[in-house]
Amino acid sequence: MKSEVDLFVINKIREKRKELNISQRGLAEILGCSDGFIGQVESEKYNIRYSVHQVYTIAKWFDCPVSDLFPPIDTDNP
Repeated sequence: MKSEVDLFVINKIREKRKELNISQRGLAEILGCSDGFIGQVESEKYNIRYSVHQVYTIAKWFDCPVSDLFPPIDTDNP
């Protein structure tokens, strides 16, 4: 099962991907994987998520800080 953080990252990447008009196939080409993999990551049916290396690569291609793809840390509630 994907965690809340996993879902946040996946949804943020999907949102930015769509803002930049990048298809699942386009993102797959950036990451060197299949577009089916991207579809599985973006689906809640599969327990597949991006690796840290993939998130880093996506941030570089999207020209944004990696931290933009993660939820803020709640230091009041560890």
